[in-house]
Amino acid sequence: MVVLVTGGSGQLGQALQALVPNYKEIQFHFANSSEADVTSKESLEAIFNRVNPDFCINAAAYTAVDKAESEADKAHLINVVGVKNLAEVCKEHNAALIHISTDFVFDGNKTTPYTEEDETNPQGVYGLTKRQGEQEIEKILEAHYIVRTSWLYSEYGNNFMKTMIRLGNERDALSVVNDQTGTPTNANDLADAVLQIIASGKQHYGIYHYSNEGVATWYDFAKKIFENNNIKIDLQPIVTKQYPTPAKRPIYSVMDKSKIKQAFGIEVPNWDARVK
Repeated sequence: MVVLVTGGSGQLGQALQALVPNYKEIQFHFANSSEADVTSKESLEAIFNRVNPDFCINAAAYTAVDKAESEADKAHLINVVGVKNLAEVCKEHNAALIHISTDFVFDGNKTTPYTEEDETNPQGVYGLTKRQGEQEIEKILEAHYIVRTSWLYSEYGNNFMKTMIRLGNERDALSVVNDQTGTPTNANDLADAVLQIIASGKQHYGIYHYSNEGVATWYDFAKKIFENNNIKIDLQPIVTKQYPTPAKRPIYSVMDKSKIKQAFGIEVPNWDARVK
């Protein structure tokens, strides 16, 4: 089996690369944006012709949540047009697509975990373009798995955990938002879940939610990071209005993982056990 990973040099791409030895039956090809430019259908057709994948994992995305508010065209080009291109090329080559999406497709007004059937209502450009990308896939390609995740972090790339460790080593005190509730997700766990979907051989196409289990605020997440790294810092909780950002975040974005666990037998670890 051949699996092509677009966005192969990003955070999830690197987490997938680390798992290659565990999936010897799969031949992986990791492509960065210069080798597989999702905004260029010609670029995608060239690599699909060369690699001939059975599956494509799309880990390429515009993920700068705040910057997207002022770069809407760029976010749309990558997250909507790029995804449409990928879905069309997958269809032409009879390849199944696993596409990574986000909890930002929801408005955050619920107080119980979001299921895949809940209505979406993105509040910013990033969330809107990610939802529009999902819709393009649903229109074009039957053989798809859309996996929504949240608060992704790892030892790779730029993310909240690495930022907290850096700031914790630079500062004596720090304030972190304590009224946005969701679930931190270790990119290594998400990568393994994605590969379990492929290895299962089950064609249970559709939308799935995957994050680690449990509930946390950004303050809770930061506190755990500092504890686990023995960083002594005066950490103070604040509310969202004290830390205004260009993009509005969901106040609550915990996701229900029942569907992916039942469909593929995936075990989901609790978030606080996975923070290094």
